[in-house]
Amino acid sequence: MVCGGFTCSKNALCALNVVYMEHFLNNTWIHLGNVTRKEMEKNLNCCGLLNTTDSKDFKAEFSSCEAECKMKHSQCETCGDKMLNHAGEALKILGGVGLFFSFTEILGVWLAFRYRNQKDPRANPSAFL
Repeated sequence: MVCGGFTCSKNALCALNVVYMEHFLNNTWIHLGNVTRKEMEKNLNCCGLLNTTDSKDFKAEFSSCEAECKMKHSQCETCGDKMLNHAGEALKILGGVGLFFSFTEILGVWLAFRYRNQKDPRANPSAFL
């Protein structure tokens, strides 16, 4: 497989769009315990997961949030938005790494094809191969 890195990175970037990442975060957030949620909110300095149409749950989470941003401003970014932004940046980096390795694979195939059948200049020309 010549372009394995490119294919894998392209498929990963296409498959992990925002809708799937939000779905994954929502399911993960539901299964987290309250202690883990509070620790995550403190460490990431954010409140709640995503401010979606089900804002009743978001308001309850926001009222119990103990993040530093809420104490200072009462205006906090949601943890879901922070995680989605971080995941987007990580996927861009991974895509770049995948493209780099795919182009080095293509270069390797081209070099092998170009130089594989050359004769050794030091070899005896009268010898059979």
